[in-house]
Amino acid sequence: MRNEQLDKMIERASVLIEALPYMREFHGTTIVIKYGGAAMVREELKKCVIEDIVLLGYVGIRPVIVHGGGSEISELMKRLGIEPKFVAGQRITDKDTLEVVEMVLTGRINGEIVNLINQTGGKAVGLSGKDGGLIKAEKIECGAEVDADLGFVGKVKSLNVSVLEILDNAGYIPVISPIGVDCQGQTLNINADFVAAHIASELKAEKLIILTDVSGVLERPDDETTLISTIKTSEIPELIEKKVLAGGMIPKLKACMEAVKGNTKKAHIIDGRIPHSLLLELFTDKGIGTQIVSD
Repeated sequence: MRNEQLDKMIERASVLIEALPYMREFHGTTIVIKYGGAAMVREELKKCVIEDIVLLGYVGIRPVIVHGGGSEISELMKRLGIEPKFVAGQRITDKDTLEVVEMVLTGRINGEIVNLINQTGGKAVGLSGKDGGLIKAEKIECGAEVDADLGFVGKVKSLNVSVLEILDNAGYIPVISPIGVDCQGQTLNINADFVAAHIASELKAEKLIILTDVSGVLERPDDETTLISTIKTSEIPELIEKKVLAGGMIPKLKACMEAVKGNTKKAHIIDGRIPHSLLLELFTDKGIGTQIVSD
């Protein structure tokens, strides 16, 4: 009769066998991960995400990380007496807010992620969109995409991904904060979901994966049992019009649509609150969350 310890070892071996075809399929491909939400805040989840990212590198997948930091930005703003304001899921960014955004994203969060990856056995380099001219941006004008002046908020105009290719060829994992500059040198805050989408498309990534604090896209936002497992890009405008989506989920799904309509094979919105959610999505038969595919 087998003992309990041997049964556990056999179970672990079965997990590896299930993952094998996916490791083979994704070996040598680029996967862009938008890192945000609870997985960036809760220590036990942070550890799982970093371990997942390092493991991807060891099995021959090229991860590129774009991080947010919305909750940390809002927390510091409140401590400084600045009230956070949002329109259609995007932060209104005046001059004072911009200073806080850059301080938190580039000054603190980026360095912390890089350090964690390096301490876990990976090799990471931190960048903002300013480094190497990575992200050229332009201001989002009032009425162009939202009926409000968002302040120093931009969108990606062009990318210089050669700096990412140099890092990749040297075996480094790029960790990118979503800050760009316009043609006058003005710093602009950019939604991290859209930065990740543009980078995924430009790098012809196998996948864009967005970590969130919900199980995926829900038919009823207050009911996590109504998860939509697959969405075609043509279905997204109707979901937005019917108000199935709300708040921060709108830019996430729009970003996924942009990535898939570009050069990215698939996009995924998954629950970062689940330990090792990246590995579950990539290396298991069922996966988790919502996948966005082309028509």
